[in-house]
Amino acid sequence: MNNNLNCKYSYIGVLVLFLFLISSQAIAQKLTKDEAIRLTLENNFGIRIATNNIEVAKNNKGILNSGYLPSLVANAGANYQSANSTTSFPGVTERVPVAGTTDTITRPRPDIEIEGAETQRYNASLNLNYTLFDGLGRFYNYKRLKEQYNLTELQARSTIENTILQLFTVYYEVARLSENVEILEETLRISRERVSRSNYQFEYGQNTKLNVLNAEVDVANDSINLLNTKQQLINTKRDLNVILNNDLEKEFEVDTVIQFTPKIVLDEYVEKAEENNVTLLQNKSNIRISEYDIKVSKSGYLPTIGLTGSYGWNENRNPPSAFFPGNIADTYTLSGGINLTWNLFDGGNTVTRVKNARIALDNQEISQNQITQEVKRDIANALGNYKNRLNVYEIQQQNVLTNQNNFERSQERFKLGQITSIEFRQAQINLILAETNKNAAKYDAKIAELQLLQLTGQLLNIEF
Repeated sequence: MNNNLNCKYSYIGVLVLFLFLISSQAIAQKLTKDEAIRLTLENNFGIRIATNNIEVAKNNKGILNSGYLPSLVANAGANYQSANSTTSFPGVTERVPVAGTTDTITRPRPDIEIEGAETQRYNASLNLNYTLFDGLGRFYNYKRLKEQYNLTELQARSTIENTILQLFTVYYEVARLSENVEILEETLRISRERVSRSNYQFEYGQNTKLNVLNAEVDVANDSINLLNTKQQLINTKRDLNVILNNDLEKEFEVDTVIQFTPKIVLDEYVEKAEENNVTLLQNKSNIRISEYDIKVSKSGYLPTIGLTGSYGWNENRNPPSAFFPGNIADTYTLSGGINLTWNLFDGGNTVTRVKNARIALDNQEISQNQITQEVKRDIANALGNYKNRLNVYEIQQQNVLTNQNNFERSQERFKLGQITSIEFRQAQINLILAETNKNAAKYDAKIAELQLLQLTGQLLNIEF
């Protein structure tokens, strides 16, 4: 008997442990803000493309693409020829002795036939070319490539900032919907209690069937609101998984705690915004590139001086001919030289390039004035929006306290039968609206702060 009980308890213990493990695995993992940023920086498609673009710009600004290194070209060749030849001597005679006598006879000179005469030629050479001076074109082009690398970094930074802002826009939407789900779950719980209470009161003759039906209608409405909000939350989590490049169905919970940047720090960021705004920095980089373009174009006015050098080897293997014996000839050559090229007039191409480069620079400077004005306007608007949303959030916080107090009083009076179910429901709806509006105001204020921080160039330098 005891053995059976021990086995039974052991089985129950194993079952409880198994259910605990399953429930532990079912609990969604907490996705912190720092973890979300890390995953985005590592996996986001747009950021990965921007990182690759930086690598391309880094390669372009390297010494191997500068034009400062010489070119060394190796050439080699081999040629083989096999020929059959016949040499005739028309009208030419020769005297040859008669065998066994001292006499000679005259006969035509016979043809000389050579079959399979092989001719072989081999050659190899190294040719060196180096530009000593090209009118400073490569010097300024090298500087231009370095500035292009800086511009690519700024473009990548802009991509990262936009992606981080997009990340937290969706992240905080998940947080808002998560809190709304909790509010609606609590609302549904209270509405179900109200149905139970109404049924008891109806059974004991203290209530009418109409109150029961009203309570059931409210439960149905609360259930629908909860289902819709949960579906919105699921969809928004998928949106966040796309940004993180996660599995679309990966489940997680987010951090709903919000910390705002202190006002004194924010004021300092706004004061130095023109020094750090990524759009203004990109425009300044474009201006420097345009200045280098002018100098590169002007290099066409100056001469080009270059060095050349070569070392070569040739070998000819000639077969014997009708008149000469075969021979092998080896030749080694070493040569060097300096050349100067000066395009005194190129049909006006250089003049046109210089003029167009100056116009491009002028356009960049005009664009800088326009962008500066727009950035100032955007910062002023963003700062105003942030302050306004922060004030709205503070008002909504107080509004929640007021409606919470009103609901608790209404709930007590409803239990005592001092107010109708309609009045109680109205107090409940007011509390739901106040709480959801407070959540929306909280995250709207935080997103407005992030937009302001992006414009001041500090989005990547703060703690989230």
